[in-house]
Amino acid sequence: MSEHYQVLARKYRPHKFEELVGQTHTIKTLVNALDNNNLHHGFLFTGTRGVGKTTIARIFAKSVNCEKGVSSKPCGECATCLEIDQGRSVDLIELDAASHTGVDHMREILENAQYLP
Repeated sequence: MSEHYQVLARKYRPHKFEELVGQTHTIKTLVNALDNNNLHHGFLFTGTRGVGKTTIARIFAKSVNCEKGVSSKPCGECATCLEIDQGRSVDLIELDAASHTGVDHMREILENAQYLP
């Protein structure tokens, strides 16, 4: 049996803002910022478990890093978009703030952030 097991939440995770259900106000804010080139230097996604923080953050990361340019509709086909979808982008660091609460973790992140991709 060579079938690859994948958690349903990951298998059917949305890859575009249009595919998201709920979080309308958050999506609208991010889409407007992307389409109007009004991006801030940092975004913090917070909320209870399972509300879509990681999904929204990944779509947003694709939107700002897509090789076809910054847009609320990333192509999903370029190398950067595919790497982000597959969770293997060397230019993207996902942080689970619940697990990384110590000062040492923050120091390590700051040290690694000094290196250009």
